[in-house]
Amino acid sequence: MNTRMKKAIAASGLVSLAAALISTAALAQESARTPSGKPDLSGIWQAMTSAHYNVEPHAAAEGPHSDVMGALSAIPGSLGVVEGGRIPYNEQGLRQRDANRIDAIDKDPLTKCYMPGVPRANALPFPFQIVQSQEVILIAYEFAEANRILYVDQPEIESQVDAWMGHSNAHWEGDTLVVRVTGQMPDTWFDRAGNHHSWEMVVEERYTPMGPNHIDYSATITDPNTFTAPWTISFPLYRHLEENMQLLEFKCAEFSEEYLYGQYRKPGTPKGNPKE
Repeated sequence: MNTRMKKAIAASGLVSLAAALISTAALAQESARTPSGKPDLSGIWQAMTSAHYNVEPHAAAEGPHSDVMGALSAIPGSLGVVEGGRIPYNEQGLRQRDANRIDAIDKDPLTKCYMPGVPRANALPFPFQIVQSQEVILIAYEFAEANRILYVDQPEIESQVDAWMGHSNAHWEGDTLVVRVTGQMPDTWFDRAGNHHSWEMVVEERYTPMGPNHIDYSATITDPNTFTAPWTISFPLYRHLEENMQLLEFKCAEFSEEYLYGQYRKPGTPKGNPKE
């Protein structure tokens, strides 16, 4: 066997090995499917962005409690997650956003342990778990023990009353899970920077698997009462791969009691346990 033939056989072997690896990788990705053939999104996921500070691009800045906490309360810079860079507020909505930013840390609904709403719940630095079946998909969030039920291909189930996490109807477009969220309370924010919405907001979420451990997430916000046009945020979600990973308790209501008691305490009343 001459040298040229040996090289050809070796090259052929490398090509076969590469093809086998590609086939194995594709098979591993395709294996994460339900019996109905849809992508299986079940697992514990988390965003890795600074969007919970501000969904728009922003520079690093001094935090609200820098006199006590120094750099620990500083706000990290971010390229933002808003497609196009800026939220298209109308004049009234922009004025409200600017008013929210004054003492935003105290006005932020999350300070009082209110549920974060959608899409903010998915951008928080807390994990959340998806449990998927054919007719419904459950999403459980670690923050405030918030949760949602996504009704798959059941458009007849409609929102009866407004709720903090809204009402979610879902359907599949190929391998993308599309969720229409309506009936959200107007009191939730998108971030700590005071970006807000009204009772008229409708959110369309899209969950597209990009591999076994990565989801491309986007949410398009439509609210003619607050914005001049629909706008979209997008960021990746990553699967937690730690052994025995699970959601832990974060019952933030008990962490907010002293804060709320201080807010509503009459002047001159000494601090103490609001339960006493």
